[in-house]
Amino acid sequence: MSEDAFNMSIRKFLKEVGVTSQRRIEETVRDGQIGGKKLKVRMTLTADGTGLNHVVDGEIELP
Repeated sequence: MSEDAFNMSIRKFLKEVGVTSQRRIEETVRDGQIGGKKLKVRMTLTADGTGLNHVVDGEIELP
């Protein structure tokens, strides 16, 4: 696999993660399943058969 194909494959995956994650967060907020002014979030990235375990914590300000 070429470097360009590899990068495109990663970008395609990350785009899907970003779009679907945003939709789920928006649905959760719309459904009123949370209270407060900020939503604490965590995204965990793992890969089968590897030691990859990358965690990103953050906060999203609510409307």
